[in-house]
Amino acid sequence: MSTKITNSATSWVEVPSNSDFPIQNIPFGTFKTSSLSPRVGIAIGEQVLDLKALFDLGYLNNIGFDSEDFDTCFLNNMMRKGKSGSRKLRERIFELLEKSNDELQSKPEDIAKVLLTQGEVEMLLPIDSRDYTDFYSSEQHAFNVGCLFRDPENALLPNWKHIPVGYHGRASSIIPSGQEIVRPKGQKKPPTDSIPSFGQSNLLDFELETVFFTFQGKPLGETITTAEADDYIFGMALFNDWSARDIQGWEYVPLGPFLGKSFASSVSPWIVTIDALEQFRTAGPIQEPKVLPYLEYEGDKHIDINLDVIIKPENGDENVVGRSNYKYMYWNMNQQLAHHSINGCNIGLGDAMGSGTISGPNEGQYGSMLEISWKGTKPFKMSDGTERKFLQDGDTVIMRGNCQNDEIRIGFGEVSTKILPAK
Repeated sequence: MSTKITNSATSWVEVPSNSDFPIQNIPFGTFKTSSLSPRVGIAIGEQVLDLKALFDLGYLNNIGFDSEDFDTCFLNNMMRKGKSGSRKLRERIFELLEKSNDELQSKPEDIAKVLLTQGEVEMLLPIDSRDYTDFYSSEQHAFNVGCLFRDPENALLPNWKHIPVGYHGRASSIIPSGQEIVRPKGQKKPPTDSIPSFGQSNLLDFELETVFFTFQGKPLGETITTAEADDYIFGMALFNDWSARDIQGWEYVPLGPFLGKSFASSVSPWIVTIDALEQFRTAGPIQEPKVLPYLEYEGDKHIDINLDVIIKPENGDENVVGRSNYKYMYWNMNQQLAHHSINGCNIGLGDAMGSGTISGPNEGQYGSMLEISWKGTKPFKMSDGTERKFLQDGDTVIMRGNCQNDEIRIGFGEVSTKILPAK
Protein backbone atom coordinates (compact mmCIF):
# COMPACT_ATOMS: atom_id res chain seq x y z
CA MET A 1 0.00 0.00 0.00
CA SER A 2 1.25 3.50 -0.75
CA THR A 3 2.87 5.23 2.22
CA LYS A 4 0.54 8.20 1.65
CA ILE A 5 -2.58 6.07 2.16
CA THR A 6 -2.90 5.15 5.84
CA ASN A 7 -5.26 2.80 7.66
CA SER A 8 -6.25 5.52 10.11
CA ALA A 9 -7.58 7.83 7.39
CA THR A 10 -11.31 8.38 6.93
CA SER A 11 -13.32 9.97 4.15
CA TRP A 12 -15.85 12.80 4.20
CA VAL A 13 -17.94 10.48 2.01
CA GLU A 14 -19.96 8.20 4.30
CA VAL A 15 -18.60 4.63 4.32
CA PRO A 16 -20.53 1.91 6.21
CA SER A 17 -18.44 -0.02 8.73
CA ASN A 18 -18.72 -3.30 6.79
CA SER A 19 -18.06 -1.74 3.38
CA ASP A 20 -15.74 -3.37 0.85
CA PHE A 21 -14.79 0.10 -0.36
CA PRO A 22 -13.19 2.31 2.30
CA ILE A 23 -10.92 5.18 1.29
CA GLN A 24 -7.94 2.81 1.50
CA ASN A 25 -9.28 0.67 -1.36
CA ILE A 26 -9.99 2.96 -4.34
CA PRO A 27 -10.79 0.19 -6.87
CA PHE A 28 -11.29 1.09 -10.53
CA GLY A 29 -14.19 0.20 -12.80
CA THR A 30 -16.26 1.51 -15.68
CA PHE A 31 -19.95 2.42 -15.65
CA LYS A 32 -22.74 4.26 -17.41
CA THR A 33 -26.21 5.59 -16.59
CA SER A 34 -29.26 6.47 -18.66
CA SER A 35 -27.85 9.97 -19.06
CA LEU A 36 -24.09 9.41 -18.81
CA SER A 37 -21.87 7.78 -21.44
CA PRO A 38 -19.47 4.98 -20.37
CA ARG A 39 -16.67 6.28 -18.18
CA VAL A 40 -14.15 5.38 -15.49
CA GLY A 41 -15.06 5.53 -11.80
CA ILE A 42 -13.92 4.37 -8.40
CA ALA A 43 -15.98 2.89 -5.56
CA ILE A 44 -16.11 4.69 -2.21
CA GLY A 45 -18.57 3.31 0.32
CA GLU A 46 -21.91 3.02 -1.46
CA GLN A 47 -20.98 5.73 -3.98
CA VAL A 48 -19.22 5.88 -7.33
CA LEU A 49 -16.82 8.73 -8.01
CA ASP A 50 -17.01 9.77 -11.68
CA LEU A 51 -13.41 10.34 -12.81
CA LYS A 52 -14.42 11.84 -16.15
CA ALA A 53 -16.47 14.50 -14.39
CA LEU A 54 -13.70 14.97 -11.82
CA PHE A 55 -11.16 15.49 -14.63
CA ASP A 56 -13.44 17.90 -16.51
CA LEU A 57 -13.75 20.00 -13.35
CA GLY A 58 -9.97 20.27 -13.09
CA TYR A 59 -9.34 18.10 -10.04
CA LEU A 60 -6.99 15.67 -11.81
CA ASN A 61 -4.64 18.15 -13.48
CA ASN A 62 -0.86 17.73 -13.60
CA ILE A 63 -0.67 14.02 -12.76
CA GLY A 64 -0.16 12.80 -16.32
CA PHE A 65 -3.69 11.84 -17.42
CA ASP A 66 -5.86 13.05 -20.29
CA SER A 67 -9.61 13.23 -20.84
CA GLU A 68 -9.65 10.09 -23.02
CA ASP A 69 -8.21 8.10 -20.12
CA PHE A 70 -11.55 8.46 -18.30
CA ASP A 71 -14.04 9.11 -21.13
CA THR A 72 -14.12 5.47 -22.21
CA CYS A 73 -15.84 2.15 -21.54
CA PHE A 74 -12.60 0.33 -20.53
CA LEU A 75 -9.73 0.98 -18.12
CA ASN A 76 -7.12 0.22 -20.79
CA ASN A 77 -6.31 3.86 -21.66
CA MET A 78 -5.76 4.69 -18.00
CA MET A 79 -3.63 1.56 -17.55
CA ARG A 80 -1.24 2.71 -20.29
CA LYS A 81 0.28 5.02 -17.67
CA GLY A 82 1.62 1.94 -15.90
CA LYS A 83 2.20 1.26 -12.22
CA SER A 84 3.50 4.72 -11.40
CA GLY A 85 0.55 6.36 -13.16
CA SER A 86 -2.13 4.32 -11.39
CA ARG A 87 -0.37 4.95 -8.07
CA LYS A 88 -0.33 8.72 -8.60
CA LEU A 89 -4.01 8.61 -9.55
CA ARG A 90 -4.99 6.62 -6.44
CA GLU A 91 -3.01 8.99 -4.22
CA ARG A 92 -4.70 12.03 -5.76
CA ILE A 93 -8.18 10.50 -5.34
CA PHE A 94 -7.34 9.60 -1.74
CA GLU A 95 -6.25 13.21 -1.15
CA LEU A 96 -9.54 14.56 -2.53
CA LEU A 97 -11.69 12.16 -0.49
CA GLU A 98 -9.77 12.38 2.80
CA LYS A 99 -11.71 14.01 5.64
CA SER A 100 -9.25 16.82 6.40
CA ASN A 101 -9.15 17.98 2.75
CA ASP A 102 -11.85 20.49 1.78
CA GLU A 103 -10.76 20.98 -1.85
CA LEU A 104 -13.75 19.04 -3.17
CA GLN A 105 -15.61 18.60 0.11
CA SER A 106 -16.39 22.34 0.32
CA LYS A 107 -18.01 22.52 -3.13
CA PRO A 108 -21.46 20.91 -3.02
CA GLU A 109 -22.17 21.86 -6.63
CA ASP A 110 -19.12 19.86 -7.75
CA ILE A 111 -19.92 16.95 -5.43
CA ALA A 112 -23.32 16.68 -7.10
CA LYS A 113 -21.59 16.30 -10.47
CA VAL A 114 -19.03 13.68 -9.48
CA LEU A 115 -20.70 11.39 -6.90
CA LEU A 116 -23.44 8.88 -7.76
CA THR A 117 -24.96 6.08 -5.70
CA GLN A 118 -23.90 2.61 -6.85
CA GLY A 119 -27.54 1.61 -7.26
CA GLU A 120 -28.11 4.15 -10.04
CA VAL A 121 -25.22 3.09 -12.28
CA GLU A 122 -24.75 0.13 -14.60
CA MET A 123 -21.34 -1.43 -14.13
CA LEU A 124 -19.56 -2.54 -17.31
CA LEU A 125 -16.86 -5.03 -18.25
CA PRO A 126 -13.89 -3.14 -16.77
CA ILE A 127 -11.02 -4.17 -19.04
CA ASP A 128 -10.75 -5.11 -22.72
CA SER A 129 -8.57 -8.23 -22.61
CA ARG A 130 -6.90 -9.26 -25.85
CA ASP A 131 -5.67 -12.49 -24.26
CA TYR A 132 -6.73 -14.70 -21.39
CA THR A 133 -4.72 -17.41 -19.65
CA ASP A 134 -6.16 -19.73 -17.01
CA PHE A 135 -3.79 -21.36 -14.54
CA TYR A 136 -4.27 -24.50 -12.46
CA SER A 137 -2.47 -23.43 -9.29
CA SER A 138 -4.40 -24.71 -6.26
CA GLU A 139 -2.78 -27.92 -5.01
CA GLN A 140 -5.89 -29.08 -3.16
CA HIS A 141 -8.07 -28.56 -6.24
CA ALA A 142 -5.60 -30.38 -8.48
CA PHE A 143 -5.35 -33.20 -5.93
CA ASN A 144 -9.14 -33.49 -5.63
CA VAL A 145 -9.64 -33.59 -9.38
CA GLY A 146 -6.82 -36.13 -9.70
CA CYS A 147 -8.48 -38.34 -7.09
CA LEU A 148 -11.83 -38.11 -8.86
CA PHE A 149 -10.49 -38.93 -12.33
CA ARG A 150 -7.44 -41.06 -11.52
CA ASP A 151 -6.49 -42.19 -8.00
CA PRO A 152 -4.94 -40.58 -4.88
CA GLU A 153 -1.53 -42.14 -5.61
CA ASN A 154 -1.34 -40.40 -8.99
CA ALA A 155 -3.52 -37.38 -8.28
CA LEU A 156 -0.91 -34.77 -9.24
CA LEU A 157 0.67 -35.23 -12.66
CA PRO A 158 4.50 -35.31 -12.73
CA ASN A 159 4.87 -31.72 -13.97
CA TRP A 160 2.46 -30.08 -11.50
CA LYS A 161 4.97 -29.10 -8.80
CA HIS A 162 7.55 -27.96 -11.34
CA ILE A 163 5.56 -25.50 -13.46
CA PRO A 164 2.49 -23.29 -12.98
CA VAL A 165 0.30 -25.25 -15.39
CA GLY A 166 -1.95 -23.10 -17.58
CA TYR A 167 -3.82 -22.99 -20.86
CA HIS A 168 -4.85 -20.30 -23.32
CA GLY A 169 -8.52 -19.39 -22.78
CA ARG A 170 -11.17 -17.49 -24.71
CA ALA A 171 -10.94 -13.73 -24.05
CA SER A 172 -14.03 -12.82 -26.11
CA SER A 173 -16.36 -14.67 -23.73
CA ILE A 174 -15.23 -12.87 -20.56
CA ILE A 175 -18.42 -11.13 -19.43
CA PRO A 176 -19.33 -8.64 -16.69
CA SER A 177 -21.14 -9.50 -13.48
CA GLY A 178 -24.90 -9.46 -14.00
CA GLN A 179 -24.84 -10.77 -17.57
CA GLU A 180 -26.79 -14.04 -17.75
CA ILE A 181 -25.35 -17.13 -19.41
CA VAL A 182 -27.10 -19.77 -21.51
CA ARG A 183 -26.49 -23.41 -20.63
CA PRO A 184 -24.01 -24.66 -23.24
CA LYS A 185 -24.37 -27.60 -25.62
CA GLY A 186 -21.83 -29.96 -27.07
CA GLN A 187 -20.60 -33.51 -27.41
CA LYS A 188 -20.60 -35.76 -24.34
CA LYS A 189 -19.62 -39.35 -23.75
CA PRO A 190 -20.43 -40.88 -20.35
CA PRO A 191 -18.14 -43.79 -19.40
CA THR A 192 -21.01 -46.26 -19.91
CA ASP A 193 -21.69 -45.16 -23.52
CA SER A 194 -19.79 -46.54 -26.48
CA ILE A 195 -20.16 -43.44 -28.69
CA PRO A 196 -20.64 -39.73 -27.93
CA SER A 197 -23.99 -37.95 -28.03
CA PHE A 198 -24.91 -34.31 -28.56
CA GLY A 199 -26.98 -32.16 -26.22
CA GLN A 200 -27.03 -29.66 -23.38
CA SER A 201 -24.49 -29.87 -20.60
CA ASN A 202 -26.01 -31.56 -17.55
CA LEU A 203 -22.90 -31.12 -15.43
CA LEU A 204 -22.64 -27.31 -15.47
CA ASP A 205 -20.25 -26.04 -12.81
CA PHE A 206 -18.70 -22.86 -11.44
CA GLU A 207 -15.03 -22.38 -10.63
CA LEU A 208 -14.16 -20.06 -7.75
CA GLU A 209 -11.22 -18.02 -9.02
CA THR A 210 -9.56 -14.64 -8.97
CA VAL A 211 -8.08 -12.95 -12.01
CA PHE A 212 -5.26 -10.43 -12.35
CA PHE A 213 -4.84 -7.96 -15.19
CA THR A 214 -1.52 -6.78 -16.57
CA PHE A 215 0.00 -3.50 -17.60
CA GLN A 216 1.84 -3.51 -20.93
CA GLY A 217 4.61 -6.11 -20.75
CA LYS A 218 7.93 -6.39 -22.51
CA PRO A 219 8.43 -6.94 -26.26
CA LEU A 220 8.24 -10.39 -27.81
CA GLY A 221 11.35 -12.39 -26.93
CA GLU A 222 11.94 -10.78 -23.53
CA THR A 223 10.94 -12.11 -20.10
CA ILE A 224 9.50 -10.79 -16.84
CA THR A 225 11.19 -12.04 -13.66
CA THR A 226 9.42 -12.85 -10.39
CA ALA A 227 11.12 -9.75 -8.92
CA GLU A 228 9.74 -7.56 -11.73
CA ALA A 229 6.25 -9.09 -11.83
CA ASP A 230 4.62 -6.69 -9.34
CA ASP A 231 5.41 -3.76 -11.65
CA TYR A 232 3.41 -5.44 -14.44
CA ILE A 233 0.31 -6.39 -12.42
CA PHE A 234 -2.44 -3.74 -12.26
CA GLY A 235 -4.92 -5.43 -9.94
CA MET A 236 -7.27 -8.30 -9.19
CA ALA A 237 -10.96 -9.13 -9.47
CA LEU A 238 -13.23 -12.07 -8.67
CA PHE A 239 -13.65 -14.58 -11.48
CA ASN A 240 -16.20 -17.34 -12.10
CA ASP A 241 -14.62 -19.49 -14.80
CA TRP A 242 -17.62 -21.60 -15.79
CA SER A 243 -17.10 -25.23 -16.75
CA ALA A 244 -19.28 -27.81 -18.50
CA ARG A 245 -17.79 -30.93 -16.96
CA ASP A 246 -19.43 -33.46 -19.29
CA ILE A 247 -18.35 -31.60 -22.45
CA GLN A 248 -14.88 -30.99 -21.01
CA GLY A 249 -14.43 -34.61 -19.93
CA TRP A 250 -14.87 -35.90 -23.48
CA GLU A 251 -12.84 -33.28 -25.33
CA TYR A 252 -9.88 -32.42 -23.13
CA VAL A 253 -7.52 -35.24 -24.17
CA PRO A 254 -5.04 -34.51 -25.70
CA LEU A 255 -5.12 -30.70 -26.00
CA GLY A 256 -7.06 -29.59 -22.93
CA PRO A 257 -10.18 -27.45 -22.39
CA PHE A 258 -12.09 -26.06 -25.37
CA LEU A 259 -15.91 -25.91 -25.67
CA GLY A 260 -16.33 -27.00 -22.06
CA LYS A 261 -14.77 -23.70 -20.94
CA SER A 262 -15.03 -21.13 -23.74
CA PHE A 263 -18.75 -20.32 -23.40
CA ALA A 264 -18.34 -17.82 -20.51
CA SER A 265 -16.11 -16.47 -17.74
CA SER A 266 -17.69 -13.88 -15.40
CA VAL A 267 -15.64 -11.09 -13.82
CA SER A 268 -16.52 -8.69 -10.98
CA PRO A 269 -16.73 -5.00 -11.94
CA TRP A 270 -14.17 -3.46 -9.56
CA ILE A 271 -10.44 -3.98 -10.03
CA VAL A 272 -8.62 -3.82 -6.69
CA THR A 273 -5.04 -2.64 -7.21
CA ILE A 274 -2.06 -4.57 -5.89
CA ASP A 275 -1.13 -1.46 -3.89
CA ALA A 276 -4.41 -1.76 -1.96
CA LEU A 277 -3.65 -5.42 -1.20
CA GLU A 278 -0.02 -5.11 -0.08
CA GLN A 279 -0.72 -5.22 3.66
CA PHE A 280 -2.51 -8.57 3.24
CA ARG A 281 0.53 -10.34 1.82
CA THR A 282 1.29 -13.66 3.47
CA ALA A 283 3.81 -16.46 3.13
CA GLY A 284 3.07 -19.20 0.63
CA PRO A 285 3.57 -22.95 1.06
CA ILE A 286 7.01 -24.50 1.10
CA GLN A 287 7.50 -25.63 -2.49
CA GLU A 288 8.96 -29.13 -2.68
CA PRO A 289 10.70 -30.17 -4.81
CA LYS A 290 12.70 -26.97 -5.10
CA VAL A 291 11.61 -24.90 -8.09
CA LEU A 292 13.94 -23.93 -10.90
CA PRO A 293 15.78 -20.60 -10.40
CA TYR A 294 13.51 -18.54 -12.68
CA LEU A 295 10.52 -19.44 -10.44
CA GLU A 296 12.25 -18.56 -7.16
CA TYR A 297 11.01 -15.40 -5.45
CA GLU A 298 11.70 -13.32 -2.35
CA GLY A 299 9.28 -12.08 0.30
CA ASP A 300 5.60 -12.82 0.89
CA LYS A 301 3.84 -12.98 -2.48
CA HIS A 302 0.62 -14.78 -1.57
CA ILE A 303 -2.42 -12.74 -0.43
CA ASP A 304 -4.95 -13.48 2.31
CA ILE A 305 -8.31 -13.05 0.51
CA ASN A 306 -11.47 -14.58 2.00
CA LEU A 307 -13.69 -16.03 -0.74
CA ASP A 308 -17.32 -17.19 -0.60
CA VAL A 309 -19.34 -18.90 -3.32
CA ILE A 310 -23.12 -18.91 -3.11
CA ILE A 311 -25.96 -20.55 -5.06
CA LYS A 312 -29.26 -18.67 -5.09
CA PRO A 313 -32.14 -20.62 -6.69
CA GLU A 314 -34.74 -18.65 -8.63
CA ASN A 315 -36.99 -16.91 -6.07
CA GLY A 316 -34.99 -18.63 -3.31
CA ASP A 317 -32.49 -17.80 -0.58
CA GLU A 318 -28.73 -17.65 -0.81
CA ASN A 319 -26.87 -20.85 0.10
CA VAL A 320 -23.15 -20.61 0.89
CA VAL A 321 -21.71 -23.75 -0.69
CA GLY A 322 -18.00 -23.01 -0.25
CA ARG A 323 -15.67 -20.76 1.76
CA SER A 324 -12.08 -20.66 0.58
CA ASN A 325 -9.07 -18.31 0.58
CA TYR A 326 -6.62 -17.18 -2.08
CA LYS A 327 -3.72 -17.81 0.34
CA TYR A 328 -4.15 -21.55 -0.32
CA MET A 329 -2.64 -21.19 -3.80
CA TYR A 330 0.55 -23.17 -4.44
CA TRP A 331 1.81 -20.93 -7.26
CA ASN A 332 1.59 -17.14 -6.81
CA MET A 333 1.01 -14.41 -9.40
CA ASN A 334 4.71 -13.53 -9.65
CA GLN A 335 5.56 -17.12 -10.52
CA GLN A 336 2.68 -17.37 -12.97
CA LEU A 337 3.74 -14.24 -14.83
CA ALA A 338 7.41 -15.24 -14.85
CA HIS A 339 6.55 -18.68 -16.23
CA HIS A 340 4.14 -17.21 -18.80
CA SER A 341 6.88 -15.01 -20.26
CA ILE A 342 9.93 -17.28 -19.81
CA ASN A 343 9.69 -18.46 -23.43
CA GLY A 344 9.60 -14.86 -24.67
CA CYS A 345 5.80 -14.62 -24.85
CA ASN A 346 4.78 -10.96 -24.95
CA ILE A 347 2.34 -9.91 -22.22
CA GLY A 348 -0.18 -7.36 -23.44
CA LEU A 349 -2.00 -4.45 -21.86
CA GLY A 350 -5.08 -5.77 -20.06
CA ASP A 351 -4.25 -9.46 -20.41
CA ALA A 352 -6.34 -11.56 -18.01
CA MET A 353 -4.68 -14.26 -15.89
CA GLY A 354 -7.08 -16.59 -14.06
CA SER A 355 -5.85 -18.21 -10.86
CA GLY A 356 -7.50 -21.55 -11.47
CA THR A 357 -10.06 -22.98 -9.06
CA ILE A 358 -9.21 -22.07 -5.43
CA SER A 359 -9.88 -24.89 -2.98
CA GLY A 360 -8.88 -25.05 0.67
CA PRO A 361 -7.64 -28.17 2.46
CA ASN A 362 -10.95 -29.14 4.09
CA GLU A 363 -14.49 -29.99 3.01
CA GLY A 364 -16.51 -26.77 2.93
CA GLN A 365 -13.55 -24.95 1.36
CA TYR A 366 -13.82 -26.37 -2.15
CA GLY A 367 -14.20 -24.09 -5.16
CA SER A 368 -16.32 -26.17 -7.56
CA MET A 369 -19.43 -28.35 -7.46
CA LEU A 370 -17.32 -31.16 -8.91
CA GLU A 371 -15.47 -31.24 -5.57
CA ILE A 372 -18.31 -30.14 -3.28
CA SER A 373 -20.57 -32.97 -4.50
CA TRP A 374 -17.57 -35.27 -5.07
CA LYS A 375 -18.53 -35.88 -8.70
CA GLY A 376 -22.23 -36.12 -7.80
CA THR A 377 -21.89 -38.73 -5.04
CA LYS A 378 -22.42 -36.25 -2.16
CA PRO A 379 -25.21 -33.84 -3.18
CA PHE A 380 -25.26 -30.46 -1.44
CA LYS A 381 -28.49 -29.97 0.53
CA MET A 382 -30.07 -26.56 -0.13
CA SER A 383 -32.14 -24.59 2.38
CA ASP A 384 -35.30 -25.10 0.27
CA GLY A 385 -35.01 -28.89 0.57
CA THR A 386 -33.60 -29.47 -2.91
CA GLU A 387 -30.16 -30.88 -3.68
CA ARG A 388 -27.37 -29.84 -6.01
CA LYS A 389 -24.90 -32.19 -7.64
CA PHE A 390 -24.29 -29.58 -10.31
CA LEU A 391 -26.03 -26.32 -11.26
CA GLN A 392 -29.66 -26.02 -12.37
CA ASP A 393 -31.37 -23.57 -14.73
CA GLY A 394 -32.50 -20.49 -12.83
CA ASP A 395 -29.65 -20.74 -10.31
CA THR A 396 -27.64 -17.57 -9.72
CA VAL A 397 -24.03 -18.12 -8.69
CA ILE A 398 -22.55 -15.32 -6.56
CA MET A 399 -18.93 -14.96 -5.47
CA ARG A 400 -17.74 -12.45 -2.87
CA GLY A 401 -14.28 -11.69 -1.53
CA ASN A 402 -12.51 -9.46 0.95
CA CYS A 403 -9.29 -9.01 2.90
CA GLN A 404 -9.55 -8.07 6.56
CA ASN A 405 -7.21 -7.44 9.47
CA ASP A 406 -7.59 -5.69 12.82
CA GLU A 407 -7.52 -2.27 11.17
CA ILE A 408 -9.13 -2.38 7.76
CA ARG A 409 -11.28 -4.32 5.31
CA ILE A 410 -10.57 -4.20 1.57
CA GLY A 411 -13.19 -5.93 -0.55
CA PHE A 412 -13.92 -6.87 -4.14
CA GLY A 413 -17.72 -6.62 -4.16
CA GLU A 414 -19.25 -9.57 -5.97
CA VAL A 415 -19.62 -11.33 -9.29
CA SER A 416 -23.14 -12.64 -9.91
CA THR A 417 -24.47 -14.64 -12.86
CA LYS A 418 -27.80 -16.34 -13.55
CA ILE A 419 -28.08 -19.54 -15.61
CA LEU A 420 -30.66 -19.62 -18.42
CA PRO A 421 -31.89 -22.83 -20.13
CA ALA A 422 -30.08 -24.10 -23.23
CA LYS A 423 -31.37 -22.74 -26.53
